[in-house]
Amino acid sequence: MAENIDLGYIEMLQEAIRKAHGCGSSHIKSEPIKELFQGKTVWEGVVETFSLINHPRAKVCYAWAHATRDVGQEVRVVTVLGLSPIESPLKAVQASILNDIKSRK
Repeated sequence: MAENIDLGYIEMLQEAIRKAHGCGSSHIKSEPIKELFQGKTVWEGVVETFSLINHPRAKVCYAWAHATRDVGQEVRVVTVLGLSPIESPLKAVQASILNDIKSRK
């Protein structure tokens, strides 16, 4: 596990994975991600990668949390299964951004 990692944060993400995907998980790594569109940052943060325990289809899950823009201090937790074509933390962020755009329409 990475140094200086907030275990409470990791446990919060693991609980979200358990609720969303019905399985346990083990933290693998943290990776900073910066997604740009037309030269501007559209998302920047750290994505946590977890190994999934007994999930029927996926071996990994990518997860992160961020404050919501619309509501004061509310935190949104995002979990994305590592199923093709999502094979990296960056791809998970890109898929989440696309999903958010589609859900707004």
